[in-house]
Amino acid sequence: MPKLKILSGEDLVKVFESFGFVVESQKGTHVKLKRISGDNSKQILVVPLHKELDKGTTKAIFNQSLKYISAEELSKHFYG
Repeated sequence: MPKLKILSGEDLVKVFESFGFVVESQKGTHVKLKRISGDNSKQILVVPLHKELDKGTTKAIFNQSLKYISAEELSKHFYG
């Protein structure tokens, strides 16, 4: 299995914006990203805006986002 990339919060915001998420709000160093799906359900992800995310945090965000985006599409952004 490929290694998990070292990503920043800004990197992840850009990745999720490419999938149609928009920044809804920010509280401190955490950004709430939101997307409305085809069935009008809200899809929400929270990303910390740290310069370098811990691997556990990156993996947790990856796993949470799998509810909304396929692993095939996401893996190229998270693993390399």
